[in-house]
Amino acid sequence: MATSNHIMKVAIVGAGGNSGSFMTEALLKTGKHTITAITRVDSQNKLPEGVIPKKVDYNKPETLVEALRGQDALVITLSNSVPKETEMQLINAAGEAGVAWILPNEWSPDTANEAMVKDVFLLQPKVDTRKAIADLGKSSYIAVSTGFWYEWGLAIPAGFGIDFANRIVTLFDEGETKISTSTRPQVGRAVGALLSLPIKPEGSNKEACLENFKNKVVYVKSFTVSQKDMLESALRVTGTKENDWTITKEPAQERYSSGIKEMQEGKRIGFAKMMITRVFFPDGCGDFEHNKGTLNSLLDLPKEDIDEATKAAIERSKTSN
Repeated sequence: MATSNHIMKVAIVGAGGNSGSFMTEALLKTGKHTITAITRVDSQNKLPEGVIPKKVDYNKPETLVEALRGQDALVITLSNSVPKETEMQLINAAGEAGVAWILPNEWSPDTANEAMVKDVFLLQPKVDTRKAIADLGKSSYIAVSTGFWYEWGLAIPAGFGIDFANRIVTLFDEGETKISTSTRPQVGRAVGALLSLPIKPEGSNKEACLENFKNKVVYVKSFTVSQKDMLESALRVTGTKENDWTITKEPAQERYSSGIKEMQEGKRIGFAKMMITRVFFPDGCGDFEHNKGTLNSLLDLPKEDIDEATKAAIERSKTSN
């Protein structure tokens, strides 16, 4: 993989959060970046050693601009509960501060798939963000599409349909539709490798540079698997057999529709059911590995052990709502 000797200055929003911490650690490991954490004045998140903290007040845009001045790239990881305008504030500040590259708050299924975004309207802001960066014309984006986090989707019964506590499995349709999904450590490695690429082509591999991905959605993954594949992994990890579990089937379209209804009734479970079930539709929207291709090879990302990732999901399921 072609790399540059340039030390890239990277600012991260959410560096101490669940997802951002993996990216921060991976970037630190490369030894090719200086990392600045953009944090709120009242943030209590613990930052890894070697990270430069910069406190900002979102009510004072000039503090954002000052914190981002001199940075080469901005990586945004925000929870869904953060107001939508927060990301726009960051984008505008990055433009004013002269930040060349933005990795927006993507980290999701394929939001370049218009049919899915129409059905999962909660993903529309990600499309809007990309357009806003391009329209502003001061920074360039690289939107990293990861699929759902494997450890998160598998940990909640309303997600990938596996309830570890009660040993109940709900297969969507026949449980054979494959989706591309990523672990948090893999996404961290992907960000570290991506931001270690040179800006312009170097050496024989002309594709391995940031300019090649300017204002594009790119894809990385850990596994492209079906629910049945996940269940087989769960059986290996738990040492159980299929007949130890209660297995039922539910049409994916019906499950998606019931999720919408539950959302309208104010039930939180409907959010996960609607959003996650949609990627299991048989239209292939969830399988970006085969439909769009990934950067796994170019970024030299490792092949992971799905059983290790399933173990992590089971541990997480013990504390998940």
